[in-house]
Amino acid sequence: MRPMHELPIIVPMVHQQRSQPRLSPTGDTEDMATVLAPRLAYFAGVARTEHVTRAAQEMNVPQSTLSRAMVRLERDLGVDLFARRGRTVSLTPAGRSFLTSVERALAEIERAAEEVRADADPATGKVAFGFLHTMGAETVPGLLQAFRADHPRVRFSLVQNHGEAMLEGLRAGELDLCLTSPVPDAPDLVARRLDEQKLRLVVPADHRLATRRRVRLAEAAEETFVSLEPGYGLRRITDDLCSRAGFRPRVAFEGEEAETLRGLVAAGLGVALLPPPTVPRPGVVELTVTAPRAVREIGVAWPAGRPDTPPVAAFKRFLLSRRGNLLP
Repeated sequence: MRPMHELPIIVPMVHQQRSQPRLSPTGDTEDMATVLAPRLAYFAGVARTEHVTRAAQEMNVPQSTLSRAMVRLERDLGVDLFARRGRTVSLTPAGRSFLTSVERALAEIERAAEEVRADADPATGKVAFGFLHTMGAETVPGLLQAFRADHPRVRFSLVQNHGEAMLEGLRAGELDLCLTSPVPDAPDLVARRLDEQKLRLVVPADHRLATRRRVRLAEAAEETFVSLEPGYGLRRITDDLCSRAGFRPRVAFEGEEAETLRGLVAAGLGVALLPPPTVPRPGVVELTVTAPRAVREIGVAWPAGRPDTPPVAAFKRFLLSRRGNLLP
């Protein structure tokens, strides 16, 4: 005979016909996930041991708590999960079927918990980092190389996009921080100016202005422009600079990549205001704009009030330390 402390708690037999799931005050069936979730680990423990007492000891919970949880679980589901014969507790067919799904769900929860713990690890965690397309060829690789000299195992999820899309990514929790331009001014975001980048008027090599080194933007008032699509920060800056120069640009082609625009300029399809290229492109001439002052500010932004994981905090400090020395 087993010692008394090993005997299972015998709960009253609950017949197959059970009450329906409880109703909320609105008359709708209560969210079953909310009802069941706290009891699933208890159920798996009892099912694994087929013994309430041992399960309670393994999970360090009172036997009475565990027994009541199983009765309530069966009541909320409306089915018998356990067959109780004297001092034995065994799964019914419905209980075995339910256990398969419960174990899968609990394993997925554990996997998710391990992932978020790993992402927050100071040494090996992950940073979701967004940046402009024009910063992807040289600026961002140089930044990551310098950061990983002191944090060699931190991982990055890199997203290239235009400014508005990245700000939405911050708000949606898809990005931890991003490099963008213009520097945003929004109550739900924190932004810091890091550097500024000169913009140049890019013209075809055989253009009437191609022999010049400097130009006033007003001198291009009658030209056809190629530009990034509306919604891109550089497009807004281009429109603003042209407005300050006294004209509205006639845009014939819109694209998503600065180097594609340079190709269009080289083909003689227009002129463009662009940041300096990573490597010189044949077929175009890049002119310094003397008036108005043609620059774009580069800043880092992140969601206001959101706690940082250690790797995100470390990378944020690194970016802020590069203020005034961000660009190559």
